[in-house]
Amino acid sequence: MTASVFDDRTCELGEGPLWHPERKQLFWFDIMANTLHTSSDAGQQSWDFGERVSAAGWVDQTTLLVASETKLQKFDIETGTMGHVIDLEADNTVTRSNDGRADPFGGFWIGTMGKSAEKEAGSIYRYYRGELRKLFGGITIPNSICFAPDGRTAYFTDTPTRIVKKVSLASDGWPDAEPEVFVDLNDSEMNPDGAVTDSEGAVWCAHWGAHRVSRYLPDGSKDISVEVGGAHASCPAFGGDGYKTLFVTTACEGIDNPSEAEGKVYSAPVDVAGLPEPRVIL
Repeated sequence: MTASVFDDRTCELGEGPLWHPERKQLFWFDIMANTLHTSSDAGQQSWDFGERVSAAGWVDQTTLLVASETKLQKFDIETGTMGHVIDLEADNTVTRSNDGRADPFGGFWIGTMGKSAEKEAGSIYRYYRGELRKLFGGITIPNSICFAPDGRTAYFTDTPTRIVKKVSLASDGWPDAEPEVFVDLNDSEMNPDGAVTDSEGAVWCAHWGAHRVSRYLPDGSKDISVEVGGAHASCPAFGGDGYKTLFVTTACEGIDNPSEAEGKVYSAPVDVAGLPEPRVIL
């Protein structure tokens, strides 16, 4: 299965695609350009945040929760105004935010990493009803943050390890056990990047450097792959009618003489429906 170009703007480091379920509209980031992009029937639009931004959740029809290198902030889509919610490693000039996603309880998980991918400089946090708590530390490149449909399992990876982990969640969404191996990709030398789950509980994981997103069943076995034109597939998201369109951000970061295919956002029809992203409760 092969994807086609959804948006032709080139991102140095495309990340964090989010289909807003009320607006029926895709948002995504170019981390290195400090920019949030969107495309809708009204056309293309972009906003400059003045610092690295990487992931978002939706709060209501006009408000996103946006993660940046120093904070979580509210962003008004209609006016472009921003409002501080809580600091995120604001006193650490080494790090920035990376992969993140809302959980089924109204929380928001966000990873941090070194701006130059300094070894073990990052962490994964959860923001929930006003509290930001560190969950896991010593992470180099946090990715693959997503959640089982029943909300009782979270997935994440530290990309250089090539191991996607799973962790059990309590009834309020906080981890209540030690993480376990979900998928070990070392034999295939695939690099796990962003991920999202579908309505059947399978995990769709983007593979940096491999032109693809692969679907892994709940038992960890590999199912199908979707090919994208950009080598550095960075993160998938479900959207469109019935949540049966897979959107995939890509990056041209680190590619010498990138082709026109690199750094674009791609889309492909899929047979298994995704799920609407949960609302973040501030």
